[in-house]
Amino acid sequence: MQIKDTAAIVTGGASGLGGAAAKALAAKGARVFAFDLAASIEKAEEIEGVTYVEADVTDGAALRTAVDQASSSDVPLRIVVNCAGIGPSARILSKNGTHDLDLFQKVVNINLVGTFNVMTLAAEAIANTEPLEDGQRGVVINTASVAAIEGQIGQIAYSASKGGVVGMTVPAARDLASQGIRVMTIAPGIIDTPMLATVSDEFRAGLASGVPFPKRLGRPDEYGQLAVDIVEHDYLNGDVIRLDGSLRMAPR
Repeated sequence: MQIKDTAAIVTGGASGLGGAAAKALAAKGARVFAFDLAASIEKAEEIEGVTYVEADVTDGAALRTAVDQASSSDVPLRIVVNCAGIGPSARILSKNGTHDLDLFQKVVNINLVGTFNVMTLAAEAIANTEPLEDGQRGVVINTASVAAIEGQIGQIAYSASKGGVVGMTVPAARDLASQGIRVMTIAPGIIDTPMLATVSDEFRAGLASGVPFPKRLGRPDEYGQLAVDIVEHDYLNGDVIRLDGSLRMAPR
């Protein structure tokens, strides 16, 4: 599918994986609407072709307004990349007691329910566009994690939420096939995002040493490149692609 002269929604689009995806799609000629929270947008870099839109993926009404904005431009909405998410760490049982239920629900609500919410509202808008010659109307790319399969100690909430994203991939692709909308999921490994910016070089080197090859952390632009490849490759549908250098996460 051609990216140029289409509109794209990228959640979590002000930084990290979302920022990289927004930049990569804009470079290919898409009109990108980068959804994020106000605090993140304030710190985002200006990128030609990217419009930042304040939106909380857990707020259905506000999100519908944001999707309406993205779908009402003079080019058709055909691309959605879901990157918004959080990843706090807590064990089921620890010296502080049991895992906080509110925290578990918050992680699932943002990472899983938020992804479903954006996918659903955006798919509705994409379904109203004119189909391309092959009947295709668009593509949704969701973001899981290798933690969906090999969650580490303390990742119970994060792994559950990302496992849900993986689990949605096939049924979502089947649900939306009749509308000409493909659904794919990327499961990144250890990517050098702003979340790692505060850790020491020694700790970063330790993380990189666990990656079989290439023995380094992944780069956000590699996520953006893969997102572009998925959009342009029309026969990719209903599957999960690991972006991890063959990493298999240890228990801790």
